[in-house]
Amino acid sequence: MLPLAALLLAAAGVAGANPTPAPENPGTVDTAAESAPPRQSRADAWWTGPLLAASAGSLAPGHFLIEPYVFDVIPRGHYDHDGRRQSVPHANNFGSQSYVLYGLTDRVSVGLIPRFGFNDPSDGRSSSRVGIGDLTLQGQYGLTRFTEGSWIPSTAFVFQETLPVGKYDRLGDRPADGLGTGAYSSTLALYSQYFFWMPNGRILRTRLDLSYSISGSANVRDVSVYGTGEGFTGRARPGNSALINAAWEYSVTRNWVLALDVVYEHDSNTHLSGLDLHGSAVQVNSGPGHTWSLAPAIEYNFNSRVGVIAGAKLTTSGRNATAVVIPVAAINIVI
Repeated sequence: MLPLAALLLAAAGVAGANPTPAPENPGTVDTAAESAPPRQSRADAWWTGPLLAASAGSLAPGHFLIEPYVFDVIPRGHYDHDGRRQSVPHANNFGSQSYVLYGLTDRVSVGLIPRFGFNDPSDGRSSSRVGIGDLTLQGQYGLTRFTEGSWIPSTAFVFQETLPVGKYDRLGDRPADGLGTGAYSSTLALYSQYFFWMPNGRILRTRLDLSYSISGSANVRDVSVYGTGEGFTGRARPGNSALINAAWEYSVTRNWVLALDVVYEHDSNTHLSGLDLHGSAVQVNSGPGHTWSLAPAIEYNFNSRVGVIAGAKLTTSGRNATAVVIPVAAINIVI
């Protein structure tokens, strides 16, 4: 599958990965080729990766990739059913999410993604301590590899299983301690990655990641992340989620890279049912929602194995969803 960026750039006439053909008359000097800027080699381009789109590339067997992220989710509004943005109280939801991956073979990598968080709501008590969020286990299989001169990108199939280890109900007078969903979730994804050479000879690396998450249900008691109160008993089923993430990285120099993610997310209805403190039936549906987001960032790569990135994810539009600004920083290490 050719990444979205490949289609856009090909239509614009940007030079691709094919080498310049030799002139038909060997005795004639090709002045256009002589004046063309030097073509950057892939070895000269160091990358950390964009903020959000994961790599389709395979880890070398026996090597680890460690990439811890820190971020702050700041609500900036709520999009209603008509897409109009309404104001919401300020809050800070600090968190960390780390990718720890290991190359088993030249095509297979496995790993886990632990999460931690601390919530500081606008009203009510903040989290009692830094808490543990849900844990994701991941397996990735490389399908194809990019080769210069070919239109085929690197692609990989990814399976993730999220385990509900984070606290989510029986929160008492500290709802901010809730950092999980209480439900198992399975994600199927297809990642792709491609390289272009721009007219100035610099490399533009593109990614297109597609994923779909299927959630199970959770037993819920008392105060919970689903907005229930003391004495509630019932079940919640978070909605399934579809995600499309297109990303571009431009190699300004060997060390410095500019990055941008464009993300569309669609979340299905979350359903809650049960009995409240007085035994009355409770039925709540969130309704489906979606968001469009941008995530600009800048990378600095110390070498081919260590780099840092900083930027922010910003919700630009949506429907029945929260608008957020999320400052993010991460370090990427391959050992």
